[in-house]
Amino acid sequence: MQPNAPTSCPHCSSDEEKPVNVGIKPAAAVFAYICPMCEGVGSDKPGACPQCGMALEKNPLATRNEPECCGDGGDDEVRDLWWRVRWSTAMTIPVVLLSMGMDLPVIRGIPHDASGWMQFVWATPVVFWVGWPLLVRFGRSLLTLKLNMFTLIGLGVLAAWAYSTLVIVAPHLLPHQSARGMALYFESAAVITVLVLLGQLLELRARKATGSAIRALLDLAPKTAFVVRDGQEVETEVSSIQVGDILRIKPGARIPVDGVVTEGSSTVDESMLTGESMPQKKETKAMVTGGTVNGGGSFLMRAERVGADTMLSQIVEMTAKAQASRAPIQRLADKVSAWFVPVVVGVAVLTFVLWWKFGPEPSLAFAVVNAVAVLIIACPCALGLATPMAVTVGLGRGAQLGVLIKNAEILERLQGIDILMLDKTGTLTEGRPSVTEIVPLPGLSARDLLACAAAVEALSEHPLATAIVNAAKERNIPLAAVTEFQSITGGGVLGNIGENEVFVGQASFLKRGGVILDAEYHAQSARMQAEGCTVVIVVLNEKPLGLIAIKDKVKETTPQAVAALHALGLKLQMITGDALPTAQRVAKDLGIDEVAAEVSPKEKLLHVYQARGKDRHVAFAGDGINDAPALAAADVGIAMGTGTGAAIESAPVTLVKGDLLALHQAFALSRATMKIIRQNLLFAFLYNGLGIPVAAGLLYPFTGWLLNPMIASVAMSLSSVSVILNSLRLRRFR
Repeated sequence: MQPNAPTSCPHCSSDEEKPVNVGIKPAAAVFAYICPMCEGVGSDKPGACPQCGMALEKNPLATRNEPECCGDGGDDEVRDLWWRVRWSTAMTIPVVLLSMGMDLPVIRGIPHDASGWMQFVWATPVVFWVGWPLLVRFGRSLLTLKLNMFTLIGLGVLAAWAYSTLVIVAPHLLPHQSARGMALYFESAAVITVLVLLGQLLELRARKATGSAIRALLDLAPKTAFVVRDGQEVETEVSSIQVGDILRIKPGARIPVDGVVTEGSSTVDESMLTGESMPQKKETKAMVTGGTVNGGGSFLMRAERVGADTMLSQIVEMTAKAQASRAPIQRLADKVSAWFVPVVVGVAVLTFVLWWKFGPEPSLAFAVVNAVAVLIIACPCALGLATPMAVTVGLGRGAQLGVLIKNAEILERLQGIDILMLDKTGTLTEGRPSVTEIVPLPGLSARDLLACAAAVEALSEHPLATAIVNAAKERNIPLAAVTEFQSITGGGVLGNIGENEVFVGQASFLKRGGVILDAEYHAQSARMQAEGCTVVIVVLNEKPLGLIAIKDKVKETTPQAVAALHALGLKLQMITGDALPTAQRVAKDLGIDEVAAEVSPKEKLLHVYQARGKDRHVAFAGDGINDAPALAAADVGIAMGTGTGAAIESAPVTLVKGDLLALHQAFALSRATMKIIRQNLLFAFLYNGLGIPVAAGLLYPFTGWLLNPMIASVAMSLSSVSVILNSLRLRRFR
């Protein structure tokens, strides 16, 4: 048994190097462990990726119902690598002292042959026992012909060990001997093994931090909750909560599931959902979300969405799926990686041959050392990690800020957007319009006009209809029965009250039907629209009854968000079905560049198509339902979240809070992530582009300088770690 080696979990039988069935599942399946570099590759047990050789990581989507015994599978690997680093270091120190400590009195007196055998005794277990996982991955890469970084490491370490062993076992087979015997490179084989293991440990710890956003979201869900049954509060597992259960939420407690407040009031910290630090007031009928934190009050709530249907679960699943997706920029790294390892092996072979044939004596030793240095320094890992690590951190950070981006391709597209089209109602405004003025015909009361309009609008789900119906309810106006109801897209609603036909809608639509307002009412309508109100006309049997003015307040954060979006260089256009004077007033107040008003959903789609071009990329932000055609046609569709599953599914990007400041965060996050990716790729290309020629000895004729394989190993390990650490800077993005 390995000294101090970690024991396996009795539930999942965790064992890093155990042969596992690793492959590619259909998109609908969920692996328990996935590869951080290779899309779609994973396993139901811990192990190594068959393509790149990297250790598989826990899949956040597979951990929600996992037994506590399993914990974080990555911790087992950390412990395993830690004891390997300790033992390999302890056994490598004597090898280094014997090889490089000839000036020490104790070492100086040891004969060269005896020193060689002592180095062999200490280095061999480092390579073949403690470093066994590296050799397993090396062998697997050869058997599957999936050459990767472990192919290069294995070739380098075994070449140094085999050459040194041959020197002490059968030196007569080698063409050259120095005065004190041929040079040995056991210390290179051992030190490279130690450094690779240490690099793997550092890389694993850094890589685990990239998924911290998902783990933090998962940790937000409480384990238990208080359910009110038969007048008694009973603590129960959250997993057993059913839709319709009444829950008691105590001060300071996390809300367990999504639901609606039925009794009491409090303030709730929704920062985990929206990124907004200010607590939100919650009273009766207010929606609350699982994972958010209750303030100082206590209230009862009715569970509406539980388990995988909660907002938190949907955010976790969507973000985890997005993190596993590939950005288009990754294709460049994939193409390079496909031929990178074979080319490096070829360069190493060429380096060996040239140094052996043309190098100074001992030429064979020079050939081995330089070929090993080429193999070790040419690690393709940094290249493979450059994009997925940045994407993982960026998308996780977006989820924490209330910006849900469905895949890496959309994250990349966002940074290239030139034109941002914005719906008005619910996007720029609060989406909670209210009636501000009622102007009936002479001889008709405002109450009768509102009763007529509200009866028909009660069958509509449009925000303006809700405003009219709410106004009638506030005045305790009973609503008549309506038959033959019709909703006319972009026009209004139509229905029969008894024998009378009632239409409620826009003046522009009525004009097409031949209904004309007289000059006085036309002036009244123009005045209301100039004040930023939406005006609807109530028509009875094709004769106007009066006007109703409705106003939707601009969100408090909208002016700041518009300024921030302009600062990013975006051109802003308002595309709305509202009347032109109303739209122009709102656009003027906010500083929006262009306005298209009185447009239908189909016309919004045409506006998107017309704006898109070879060098122009368009994003459309709307409510995610009424604007579905435009959202689908845009390069990036952005839904203003309403706390429903439909809003999350309606567009590639969802702003959970429905706040345009979050939209600014989305664009800025995309640009920051792509900047990090470009930095990572540039570093990886430069590292390998400069490192390989130096390792091959290109500078030797000019400077006499050669790259020690141990230094190459340090550089190889640090290259991957540096790419991950650079990606982790996105965790602090704001």
